[in-house]
Amino acid sequence: MQNILVAQSGGPSPVINASLGGVIDACKNAPQINKIYAAYHGIEGVLQEQLIDIGAEDPKEIALLKTTPCSGVIGTCRYKLQDKQQEDYRRILTVLKAHNIGIFFYIGGNDSMDTAAKVNALAKEQGYPLIVAGIPKTIDNDLGDEAFTIIDHTPGYGSCARYWAHLMQNAYQETLAMHTSECVSVYQAMGRTSGFITAAARLADPGREMPLLLFLSECNHNLDFLAEAVSNTLKQHKKAIVVVNEGFDVGDIGARRDGFGHIEYGASEVSAAQAVTNFLNKKKLPARGQVTCQIPGVIQRGVSTFASTVDIEEAYTVATRAVSTALQGKSGLMATILRDKGATYKAIYDSVPLETVANAARFLPRHWIADNKLDVTDDFIAYARPLIGDAPPEIPYENGLQRFARFKLDFVPQRCEAYTPESLR
Repeated sequence: MQNILVAQSGGPSPVINASLGGVIDACKNAPQINKIYAAYHGIEGVLQEQLIDIGAEDPKEIALLKTTPCSGVIGTCRYKLQDKQQEDYRRILTVLKAHNIGIFFYIGGNDSMDTAAKVNALAKEQGYPLIVAGIPKTIDNDLGDEAFTIIDHTPGYGSCARYWAHLMQNAYQETLAMHTSECVSVYQAMGRTSGFITAAARLADPGREMPLLLFLSECNHNLDFLAEAVSNTLKQHKKAIVVVNEGFDVGDIGARRDGFGHIEYGASEVSAAQAVTNFLNKKKLPARGQVTCQIPGVIQRGVSTFASTVDIEEAYTVATRAVSTALQGKSGLMATILRDKGATYKAIYDSVPLETVANAARFLPRHWIADNKLDVTDDFIAYARPLIGDAPPEIPYENGLQRFARFKLDFVPQRCEAYTPESLR
């Protein structure tokens, strides 16, 4: 009998807890597993030996994980384990050994898989029989390769894409009403410099009836090109909806960085959307009204009412597949979602070495970008449309408000000396 430990890392998603629930359910049905622990706030919780006995939580609360967004139940972190932080790595193994952890599941994106790969390598080096398994997560969909042979899409992307499809539908209704006063609406999508989320805005209008302009970071546009494209659209339609990547180049934004070293756009001094709005408002545009700016921010990755039912089920299933693979004694793998080549969308599941995806990043393929570099192709729509599903999820309510999972958070007694992670000293 062995214990398992699961942790979450990086930015959350609408379906990350579905993967957590998948791990718990699959492990509860495994006779060789004794205790199911979770690290409180990711790898930081491991380093500080803050472990929760989540296997002992109420099954009704565990079931609610499927419709509970973000990582608020057990927490996440952006703690980057550098190669030089050998003391941290040794501490991780010390904590795992102290609590008889035989399998370590890490739910996260590129950087998280790098951490998992390093823990796996160190365990092998020290002869500790630890199974390390990665479970993918990122709304950006930038994990993997541009040939989509590693993973077709990541859990979280389908829900974020659904959010943007619905947001743009409603934004167009606002534009129809207010364009004589507010001729251009500028929206900013997450995704850093990868354009998958920006591209998802087109799902609202596959017939291309809206005056919708997509400015993908992959196209390396500048503000002058954007202004000309907006002016041309206004001449034809008297209104325009602009969606820019948060990483759209507007010059110096006073960038701030998170624990992984990535630009944290929501904390930086200037946003791409506001810079674009300011620039356009200084131009003499060929339409009445002002240019306005809307930045959804973390809402796009944290509202469960917009979650895709397809995404929820795939996030859950890919986690159960990770458990199945780990229980077969296979270590150093990340579970993946691929796509059946048939005419009807169908997800199939596989796994790849953690090193294959560690720190890897992909961008929207060039052949999915329209010739005018202001739109995406029908092939992208065919790729993304099945991921957003057809109907909203069944969200439980209590007293008119959403009912999320509520864990007791019973912390396991600590067995190691107190420790401060190297980067927090």
